[in-house]
Amino acid sequence: MIHLYTAATPNGHKVSIALEELALPYTLHSLDLGAGEQKQPEFLKLNPNGRIPAIVDADNDDFAVFESGAILIYLAEKTGKLLPRDVKGRSEVMQWLMFQMGGVGPMMGQANVFYRYFPEKIPAAIQRYQNEARRLCEVLNTRLQGREYLCHELSIADIATWPWIRTHDWSGVSLEGLEHLQAWVQRLAERPAFAKGLEVPPQTRDEDRVKSAQNIVVK
Repeated sequence: MIHLYTAATPNGHKVSIALEELALPYTLHSLDLGAGEQKQPEFLKLNPNGRIPAIVDADNDDFAVFESGAILIYLAEKTGKLLPRDVKGRSEVMQWLMFQMGGVGPMMGQANVFYRYFPEKIPAAIQRYQNEARRLCEVLNTRLQGREYLCHELSIADIATWPWIRTHDWSGVSLEGLEHLQAWVQRLAERPAFAKGLEVPPQTRDEDRVKSAQNIVVK
């Protein structure tokens, strides 16, 4: 049994989607980011950085894993799914996973901060992060030309990237003209596991998102 500690953010949805795709049984522990539950001593024992998501694998001596990318790799290796075993295939998926972790998440996360949450509007900062997020979307669009998924088949790279790209409007980033990326977003949205994973935990209202903005992870 996997214990999932999460909230309704793109990083949290990565793991709930993966658990649904892998059909792994899990128990949900929903954290109130606005109330700072992720900073409480009990959670800091699981993730010293005080960020969601985190998991505890009760079937593996209550082994705790934090950082969304690390959790996806752990679950893929645990099940032998969503991550190729051959060296080249594995490397390809890991490259696109790192592309999301090092680029898409941070840039869209910062766009969110300056476009939606920051009390002072700083046009240069908003433009800088929105432009970079758009550039990364263009990279993804090129990659997806003639492909259904980022790699040979559905992988943790798709699962990591999709929850961020689907929220492009919230970042003020347009996908206009990026037909391959738009089709990929829609294709994955139609997968039952993706749809179900988005509801774990239930969606946060916009006012709650603003309340907890300072605690949103941007990786």
